[in-house]
Amino acid sequence: MSKTIRGIVPPVVTPLHEDYRFDKGSYEKLIEHLIGGGVDGLFVLGSSSEVVFSTDARRDEIVKAAVEFNRGRVPILVGVIDTETNRVIEHIKRAVDLGADAVVATAPFYALQTMTEVEEHFRLLAEASPVPVWAYDIPVCVHTKLPGDLMLRLGKEGVLAGVKDSSGDDVAFRQLALDNQDAGHPLSLLTGHEVVVDGAYMSGADGCVPGLGNVDPAGYVKQWQAYQAGDWETVRSEQDRLARLMRIVNVKGVGGFGAGIGSFKTALWLLGIFETNQMPQPVKALSGENIEHVRAVLREADLLN
Repeated sequence: MSKTIRGIVPPVVTPLHEDYRFDKGSYEKLIEHLIGGGVDGLFVLGSSSEVVFSTDARRDEIVKAAVEFNRGRVPILVGVIDTETNRVIEHIKRAVDLGADAVVATAPFYALQTMTEVEEHFRLLAEASPVPVWAYDIPVCVHTKLPGDLMLRLGKEGVLAGVKDSSGDDVAFRQLALDNQDAGHPLSLLTGHEVVVDGAYMSGADGCVPGLGNVDPAGYVKQWQAYQAGDWETVRSEQDRLARLMRIVNVKGVGGFGAGIGSFKTALWLLGIFETNQMPQPVKALSGENIEHVRAVLREADLLN
């Protein structure tokens, strides 16, 4: 598998039965929905995939199912997120054994560390991994912002193959994209944005990892293809449409993971792809007026009759 992964790589949402078991049947439907929509890869066991809610056994279930249903059609990136280096290395070994094409790791967290230890963390992961290692920059969850110069240096040395940027720091992302271009593009840069992907493309992003892409993968693929063709009007107009669709997350009395992933799951349930909109414990599934809100946004977007 080439180290270069570009385009639309949605973070695959994990369906659950009402009793919280992994819903393998709905997962197959979702993967067909995504690949049928033209995506360029699948990111499993990221934040949207409930990695931090999953036991090791559940992680195995998800990766096995993704590899089985994908059938080698697109690259699979597997999140190996955990608190410290040795735990992450264990996840890397398991993910590779199960068929991962690349692995995605955050900075270590819980133990307080400087950038010296963060850099050593990624070097040790790369030494232990037979597949490309990607950095997942998500400071809101791990409380460490990965510096652009660190990621670029590790990219130039072949330690990192790419970056999944969920920092929300558009200035830092643009600077990283400029420096990456000047260095000969050693890193593949994927934005985690959903509503300002057009801005990331103007900065030089190599693709997008949109949670909303679970609901409308074809829309993000259309936008990506327009970007590749230099059709900036379509890039902008498609982003406007997707930004309106993103309003499904504007639910009442729910925040954070419950609002974002809860809305995506509810949309997939209403679209007939998921059996339920069940969330992992202790998060509650959307109900009542919030379901009706998601339904109304889907109808307004012409995704639901």
